[in-house]
Amino acid sequence: MLRFARLCFGTLVHLFRARRSLLFENLALRQQLVVLKRRHPRPSLGLFDKLFWVVARQVWSAWKQPLIIVTPETVVRWHRASFRLYWRLISRVRTQVGRRRTPKEVRELIFRMVVENPTWGAPRIHGELLMLGFDLSERTIFRWMKRAPRNPEPAKRWLAFLRNHREAIAAMDFFTVPTITFGVLCCFFIISHDRRRILHVNVTKHPTSGWIIQQLREAFPFGSAPRFLIFDRDAKYGLEVPGTVRSLKICPVRTSFESPWQNGVAERWVESCRSDLLDHIVAVNGRHLKRLLSEYVRYYHEDRTHLGLGKGTPNNRPRSIASGRVLSHERLGGLYHRYDRAA
Repeated sequence: MLRFARLCFGTLVHLFRARRSLLFENLALRQQLVVLKRRHPRPSLGLFDKLFWVVARQVWSAWKQPLIIVTPETVVRWHRASFRLYWRLISRVRTQVGRRRTPKEVRELIFRMVVENPTWGAPRIHGELLMLGFDLSERTIFRWMKRAPRNPEPAKRWLAFLRNHREAIAAMDFFTVPTITFGVLCCFFIISHDRRRILHVNVTKHPTSGWIIQQLREAFPFGSAPRFLIFDRDAKYGLEVPGTVRSLKICPVRTSFESPWQNGVAERWVESCRSDLLDHIVAVNGRHLKRLLSEYVRYYHEDRTHLGLGKGTPNNRPRSIASGRVLSHERLGGLYHRYDRAA
């Protein structure tokens, strides 16, 4: 009886409903029926199904009522995705707009002027380009000057200087090491460019200019100082360290700001020390770290071969004769080994 009443009530409602609404509802139900009849483990909605509901949402106000297989929120999300896709397609610029692109000829000319005239600024280059008949703004020239490739000549001159004076050059630098108690220790070292020998190494918690001066005096006793000493512009050196370097009859050579490549020998040793030793141990305190660094320096001088020295060692390790049994010797507590032939 209840079902019959519902059927009669639904019939009356449909009689008074507009024919257009009935057609849309019939179409929506048929579309969902087609989706459910697809032979898949789980019915899936394709691109045309999604477009159908996006269009239905625009032209039919009662689109939510017959919706069964998806939620209204999903249809709204599809519509917003279609909105973004639509505006992305129609927003594609077919013709160039805005300011004109600087011709390649002018860009290369700006780069050439920057390389050939290092002291020229944007106003001077702008004036030269105006004389050549190129109408550009000074701001455009300044922007392209920032993109100009670096001149390799200063780097080549610096490399030639290092190679030609390596017997008379030493370098110093700092690097930090964390401890087991989450403290920080500063390691100071001085390295010779000639055979990559470590002339001095020490550890401290509080590096000051006075402490650094004492390390320099211990590293260069009795007039054994090199001709040049390379170091960076760290604030720890202050004004006292360069003065002490000069008093030891050493010419201080300070690298440029943010140019670690100018002190490449020292930076390379820091990388070797980290990869060979510090990445495999945890420093307990300064005394422990100093002992490990001393053992590593001994291994570095006597046992470890170097590409920069033609696969030799700083202390000129002799080559064994190709005969006899090969013996293994532990270094750094068994972290590395040295191999020699038995006598």
